[in-house]
Amino acid sequence: MEYEWKPDEQGLQQILQLLKESQSPDTTIQRTVQQKLEQLNQYPDFNNYLIFVLTKLKSEDEPTRSLSGLILKNNVKAHFQNFPNGVTDFIKSECLNNIGDSSPLIRATVGILITTIASKGELQNWPDLLPKLCSLLDSEDYNTCEGAFGALQKICEDSAEILDSDVLDRPLNIMIPKFLQFFKHSSPKIRSHAVACVNQFIISRTQALMLHIDSFIENLFALAGDEEPEVRKNVCRALVMLLEVRMDRLLPHMHNIVEYMLQRTQDQDENVALEACEFWLTLAEQPICKDVLVRHLPKLIPVLVNGMKYSDIDIILLKGDVEEDETIPDSEQDIRPRFHRSRTVAQQHDEDGIEEEDDDDDEIDDDDTVSDWNLRKCSAAALDVLANVYRDELLPHILPLLKELLFHHEWVVKESGILVLGAIAEGCMQGMIPYLPELIPHLIQCLSDKKALVRSITCWTLSRYAHWVVSQPPDTYLKPLMTELLKRILDSNKRVQEAACSAFATLEEEACTELVPYLAYILDTLVFAFSKYQHKNLLILYDAIGTLADSVGHHLNKPEYIQMLMPPLIQKWNMLKDEDKDLFPLLECLSSVATALQSGFLPYCEPVYQRCVNLVQKTLAQAMLNNAHPDQYEAPDKDFMIVALDLLSGLAEGLGGNIEQLVARSNILTLMYQCMQDKMPEVRQSSFALLGDLTKACFPHVKPCIADFMPILGTNLNPEFISVCNNATWAIGEISIQMAITIGRLGYVCPQEVAPMLQQFIRPWCTSLRNIRDNEEKDSAFRGICTMISVNPSGVIQDFIFFCDAVASWINPKDDLRDMFCKILHGFKNQVGDENWRRFSDQFPLPLKERLAAFYGV
Repeated sequence: MEYEWKPDEQGLQQILQLLKESQSPDTTIQRTVQQKLEQLNQYPDFNNYLIFVLTKLKSEDEPTRSLSGLILKNNVKAHFQNFPNGVTDFIKSECLNNIGDSSPLIRATVGILITTIASKGELQNWPDLLPKLCSLLDSEDYNTCEGAFGALQKICEDSAEILDSDVLDRPLNIMIPKFLQFFKHSSPKIRSHAVACVNQFIISRTQALMLHIDSFIENLFALAGDEEPEVRKNVCRALVMLLEVRMDRLLPHMHNIVEYMLQRTQDQDENVALEACEFWLTLAEQPICKDVLVRHLPKLIPVLVNGMKYSDIDIILLKGDVEEDETIPDSEQDIRPRFHRSRTVAQQHDEDGIEEEDDDDDEIDDDDTVSDWNLRKCSAAALDVLANVYRDELLPHILPLLKELLFHHEWVVKESGILVLGAIAEGCMQGMIPYLPELIPHLIQCLSDKKALVRSITCWTLSRYAHWVVSQPPDTYLKPLMTELLKRILDSNKRVQEAACSAFATLEEEACTELVPYLAYILDTLVFAFSKYQHKNLLILYDAIGTLADSVGHHLNKPEYIQMLMPPLIQKWNMLKDEDKDLFPLLECLSSVATALQSGFLPYCEPVYQRCVNLVQKTLAQAMLNNAHPDQYEAPDKDFMIVALDLLSGLAEGLGGNIEQLVARSNILTLMYQCMQDKMPEVRQSSFALLGDLTKACFPHVKPCIADFMPILGTNLNPEFISVCNNATWAIGEISIQMAITIGRLGYVCPQEVAPMLQQFIRPWCTSLRNIRDNEEKDSAFRGICTMISVNPSGVIQDFIFFCDAVASWINPKDDLRDMFCKILHGFKNQVGDENWRRFSDQFPLPLKERLAAFYGV
């Protein structure tokens, strides 16, 4: 029987009243409305009222009816499993009966409601939904067809995976051919829905679509010249995705597709142009790109270059006419979340263990506030990847354009030329070298252009050529560039400050110790910027200071530099609360500074160390509360703990043995034991780095925990988490070295007790210690091993080649130690006889053989 439900008039008025009030701009009223709505959720038929207002109460205005539907949608999201059956059925049937409402707003609201119910796992429990919507597509009534298509498009977006699974008996086998029929519909809106629906299934290579791939592509081509921008945009989007998954099917038509995309990249509608421009980015990743595009370059390059100009709207949004804004505080939503890169050891590999030039500053990223991705950025990115594909072959197409642009009297045109020059820097570097002696001085001049947007892009472009600048005699380009960049760091425009700081960080990485003569001057500027910068740029300034410390290392450890740099850093450190995310970049910065200053950081280390240990402890405590009572306690932000562990590593690396007392007075090893078992890989990664650094700095404190730590390290040797695995391996290596040194020293003091076990440990002992540099610890360990060999020579016989290799790892041992080595090597050789020794030493790698002959005469 049909579920019959009638609203109570008084209840209906109360709900309408609430809906009206919730549209009030007054936040206090809105809050009361929120509370009342929450209370009403206790009544089972409250949701019936909401659907009734949306679908039946035509006397009300549309925004109120739509709002009622959106509140219902939120209830579905939050409480759907508690809806009584009758209510659920009523909502479902009302939705299907009103998907064709004459108002586009109401249709769209009903569509959102349907897809929200569907995504709550209800596609299985609403078997007639898809068949019903598909049959409504054939309705004579435009509104019904459009409404049903709108709903289907949302379902395809939200539930693509389940549509293509056995759970639902493969509805796509019917839906996709159905959608394809509508590519030729007379209504542009419906054509657009149809393409958008099919597009959801390209990337996943859905079987039902692959069966009809030729018909799909044919239909797309038929829509190529569609007058509706939304349709053209969806056609471009489809072709870009097909490039990745069905290149084989596009190849025969490639010439025409490229011609078409060239037109679309210049489309009057910026959204279409942007979708089309993605095509060049995607094509550049395909191996066939070079051959396919080569004949089109003369047309393509000017189109991309033209797309790199700021549009009028960009300039308005960027406040391109506001030159001085340094005193205006930042609005908080301008500040992007930062991602902390956890500490990796083991040859400082990148995140994935693959060495890549992965500089974050290298991204073409010069206008954050405009909608993040736009035609200008996409064109620049496309030019960048094409420069990497064609290398210097691109230059004949670009150089004539660059000449015009770079010296143009209109600033917008000149600015785009500077962006072009930066975009091709990586790919065309070799071919650009002859022009740089002329271009770099021109760019350095542009750093003082009167337009802020020209100054900021110039910072970025110069940073892309930093490697070349540093390779020339310093007075020619490095010094003038540095001088001008430092002025830009103190620019009166915030965007220029930001670009200059980022560019300077790149220059620091390239120049390293070349900057040492200018340190006082650099620090002067960076410290002055502290007092000048608003919130967002302060975060970038920390990075520039940290990179400076990484680049010049111990050269920073001079009393006058420390006096300049540390007070402002410590002042910020004291101002920030433990919950403030601005601690992340500051802690990262201090970690680099501590490592560089070494003993120079001693006066500051105690409060810094204490706070880091506190941050780790607080985070772990919060995580335990959250695990036990997730409803009462929020999960902590573990980045606080990761950054704190990394700063502790920096302290251990910088202070070495001086950290011993701090460790002795804290519970850091207990905390690390917990961190090493954390669910989050980045936490484990950082805790293993710290374990290795503490092992090097103060092994006696680590030693009692080894039995607990080793099994955990062992379970983390999983290459799936490559950085965790690298750091665990490194920590195990550091521990083995310390153990080997301890064994050697023990053997030195009491050889009679240890020497009988020589055969059990000599091989791993040698392999651990061959990899460390000559130092006091290595010296005492080897004296011990030699003493034990003299007590128990037979213990070394089987592994003598390992001992030879370990001896050869010494660059210059002290004379008496060298005599001990000589004695053992010659003793062995005399004992086995010349013939056997020759056979034995023939197994040696050549460098080892030569080395032993040269140093020890064997």
